[in-house]
Amino acid sequence: MSDRIDPHPERKWEDLEIGEETRSSPLVVTAEDIVAFAGRYDPQYFHNDPEAAKESLFGELVASGIHTAALWRIMDHEVNGNIDWVCGVQWDNVRWRRAVRAGDTLVASSRVMSKRPSQSRPGVGLAVLAHWVTNQDDEVVFSFSSTDLVYRRVGE
Repeated sequence: MSDRIDPHPERKWEDLEIGEETRSSPLVVTAEDIVAFAGRYDPQYFHNDPEAAKESLFGELVASGIHTAALWRIMDHEVNGNIDWVCGVQWDNVRWRRAVRAGDTLVASSRVMSKRPSQSRPGVGLAVLAHWVTNQDDEVVFSFSSTDLVYRRVGE
């Protein structure tokens, strides 16, 4: 058995339905994860020093916004990894609405908002998705919309 990821999952642009929604499994954020991510990618004191973070506006350690986006990517892949994506081309209306704290349980959701065939790339379609991440209190902590290229079936 191979751990190789299929580069072209079966689900194509034609299979996406406007209005369809996905919801990931819960993911718990730990203080260790927050500090480790911040130490490598966003070394601000309220992300990587629990004691100093007490003096911040947040009053405690909080995850970097970029960390929250990376966690979204992991959760989203769980539920949308079966789509034959070419790539994302645009994010709009990106909002970090609430701080993510150690112990928070996050869930990523998405909704297909629109789609159309590409006018410049045969075999590819565009899809616009709304994405949001909620915490254990069902509060939205991160949201945005994405425009993505998705492979179409050959000959359709």
